[in-house]
Amino acid sequence: MLTCKVMAIRIVQVDAFTLRPFAGNPAAVCVLREAPPEQWMRDVAREMNLSETAFLIACDDGYNLRWFTPAVEVDLCGHATLASAHVLWQDGHLPEGRQARFQTRSGLLTADRRGEWIEMDFPAKIAVPADAPADLLPALGVAGAKFVGKNAFDYLVEVDSEATVRALSPDHSTLRKVPVRGVIVTARSSSAEFDFVSRFFAPGAGVDEDPVTGSAHTALGPYWAGILGKSELTAFQASPRGGVVKVRVQGDRVLLGGQAVTVMTGDLVG
Repeated sequence: MLTCKVMAIRIVQVDAFTLRPFAGNPAAVCVLREAPPEQWMRDVAREMNLSETAFLIACDDGYNLRWFTPAVEVDLCGHATLASAHVLWQDGHLPEGRQARFQTRSGLLTADRRGEWIEMDFPAKIAVPADAPADLLPALGVAGAKFVGKNAFDYLVEVDSEATVRALSPDHSTLRKVPVRGVIVTARSSSAEFDFVSRFFAPGAGVDEDPVTGSAHTALGPYWAGILGKSELTAFQASPRGGVVKVRVQGDRVLLGGQAVTVMTGDLVG
């Protein structure tokens, strides 16, 4: 058993889905020699107070990977997986050309280098049409929606324009009552640079707004591929920090491309 109180454990903070420090989505990454107590992981995630903290332990086929918000453990997290792959290569846990393989609560996930980008292979999480809960649209502050759908994790709401997405100021206390991990709000991009934009709100998981959400794009990719008639898309998550996600839809898989930059390293001593 890992004796956390007498060992200094390296922790790395990475901004994911960006190459510019202090943009994208921050995640903390711990690569551990042995599995720690679950409560310790929860305590570290709460101490880091980032949208996700990732914990990795080497196994026969890659690394066991778990993700924690300051409040809960989650089943799928794209940006912390991207950050984890970045740290494995950066810190020499894996050779530069070797695929990163992660055993997770969502099955096997992989990541490969593609030049300056990292491409992750995730299961598609398709949102099917659903009735909006009574609190959903009022909490978002939108009068109507072009589409409301739901997958195993989130509601997906398409609104009329990018301007509407950017102007959202949700009532997070009301959103917290919606029985779902989070809410994705999206619209077609108003610029030629991107195919679509989105924002992601998850107050029920302890994160009012997630800056850039890889797992949300496992629903957004198939959704916009169907509307736009193309399987390769470029997306912008229009949070205040902002971030770019490249999306390739391949059957029941969604390949997510992103960049990452390390902004802080330290040692956990507690």
